[in-house]
Amino acid sequence: MATRERRLAEFDGAGEPPPGLPLEVLCEDHSGTYQLPFACRYVEGRWQNHEAGIAVEATVIGWRLPRVKHSGVA
Repeated sequence: MATRERRLAEFDGAGEPPPGLPLEVLCEDHSGTYQLPFACRYVEGRWQNHEAGIAVEATVIGWRLPRVKHSGVA
């Protein structure tokens, strides 16, 4: 299982996130850390689901630009 420090290191966003861009976020609760399965955006100091515009009710502790997903390359 990944440690909190390793996961935080993977979410290298520093400072305030760029507003309106789709971002991957790392959240934390009493059970540990986890990445949300959907893109989020930072709008007026709050996190929202990028597609639905619904407020994220989790504690975001890190963010990063979306990673490029590679399809199977033969």
